[in-house]
Amino acid sequence: MDFGTALELGRNAFWMALTTSAPILLIGLAVGLILSLVQAVTQLQEQTLTFVPKIAAMIVAAAIFIPWITEQMVVYTKQMLGSLPW
Repeated sequence: MDFGTALELGRNAFWMALTTSAPILLIGLAVGLILSLVQAVTQLQEQTLTFVPKIAAMIVAAAIFIPWITEQMVVYTKQMLGSLPW
């Protein structure tokens, strides 16, 4: 395996990790931002108030996006194994 092939495999693996984790992380980011704005407006500075809804939203998002993530990983694995010179 030459350097270009290894670099391409690494780039594809990084891109796959980024795209499969992005929906869950973006939902956590949005919920955290909304809760931070609510805390700033109401001047309620309770630390646990931000973690529980954020974790709950990310668990729900994971339950929703698991089939899509699994499908993307299976397609990527098939492409990766199919492109290797045996």
